[in-house]
Amino acid sequence: MIASLTGILKAKTPTEVLIDVNGIGYSVIIPLSTFEKLGDIGSHVSLSTHLHVREDALQLFGFATVEERFFFKLLISVNGVGPKIAQGILSGIAVSDLKQHIARENISALTAIPGVGRKTAERLVIELRDKIGKVLAIDQSSFPLQDGQEELRQEALLALTSLGYNRPIAEKALRQVLTEAKGEKLSLQTLIKRALHSTNSA
Repeated sequence: MIASLTGILKAKTPTEVLIDVNGIGYSVIIPLSTFEKLGDIGSHVSLSTHLHVREDALQLFGFATVEERFFFKLLISVNGVGPKIAQGILSGIAVSDLKQHIARENISALTAIPGVGRKTAERLVIELRDKIGKVLAIDQSSFPLQDGQEELRQEALLALTSLGYNRPIAEKALRQVLTEAKGEKLSLQTLIKRALHSTNSA
């Protein structure tokens, strides 16, 4: 599984980029939100990626943040939503807004996204509202995050769940560690280690 790519940006369009990684060129499909964050041609770039396997092709999708990739994988888990539709959704709305619309069952706002009809919007709400409400939504008023902490938290959450930890437990441990850090700048490795210690001590 190709989980990330870091290399030189050789070409870019609003829907696709070419990244040179040690002499190998990777064609990566991207949403518009990622395109807007890219630098100039020739600059170094790092993308979180998802390899989508089809019977007739392998498609590599890239994202500027781990959160975008996480939501892409949530979207394609919905019945009737393929990678192209998920790419279009992420191109048409910010992840933070998408999360709120699904959690609040705002069908009209979802159907305003290009390519999303009422049936698709209803499926998004039915199949994802609980996951977003319980796992991804964060009460910013009671748990403010500093710049960069949300992406770090998402990466650590993915790592902990991949190790077999229950998501609510992992989420609680991460909240505790970040709260106790009190402004300390934590590396991903340190955050995961402290969260693991917290879950094992509970």
